Amino acid sequence: MNPDVTLLIADDHEIFRDGIALMISRQSDIKLVGQAENGQQLIQMAHELKPDVIMTDIKMPGIDGIEATKILKKEYPDVKIIALSMFDEENLIIEMLEAGAKGYLLKNADKQEILDAVFNVYKGDNYYCRHTSARLAALIVKSRFNPYKTAEPATFSGRETEIIRLICFQNTAQEIADKIFLSKRTIEGYRTKILEKIGAKNIAGVVMYALKQGIVNEEEITV
Repeated sequence: MNPDVTLLIADDHEIFRDGIALMISRQSDIKLVGQAENGQQLIQMAHELKPDVIMTDIKMPGIDGIEATKILKKEYPDVKIIALSMFDEENLIIEMLEAGAKGYLLKNADKQEILDAVFNVYKGDNYYCRHTSARLAALIVKSRFNPYKTAEPATFSGRETEIIRLICFQNTAQEIADKIFLSKRTIEGYRTKILEKIGAKNIAGVVMYALKQGIVNEEEITV
């Protein structure tokens, strides 16, 4: 069982905060310690509550999530911050990651993904939303945040490399299976092994790794 993780959330929409709070209230291993409605309040509450993880909207009145993240990471380097974003905020997500956030979620993320994000960043891992676009993956790889800049390249078989490329082209496991004449279960096994080799949590991590290592290039997957 995970130790209790203390969580502070910040968003200027009360309905959204209340929805997260209700979900967290049903978890025995996460404790919601506070809700902030803007960046200034977030900074103040972080000082007082010293949470393990902060989940914050990027766009907030006054001090936004980016500026709040810079301030908090300077004062509390160990705090783990997750950005909350809308679909059309790719450049702001990059700014949040470069400011010190450990990951990001789209606001329509489901319960399991929210929990996965909280526990992964709590352990010190980065977390990228499952619905990361190819364009955003390319922007992250080119950013100062680049999660794979110091990673040792993994070794892949020809078949694994082929599957990685097909994953990057947004093929499902069944579509990959049909294209290379293997079973869906076999493809899922390959995909699990690839994730383990890369140290990625989901397909978004595979795309970023493939871009960084030149297995695919940006032009191929963002057209």
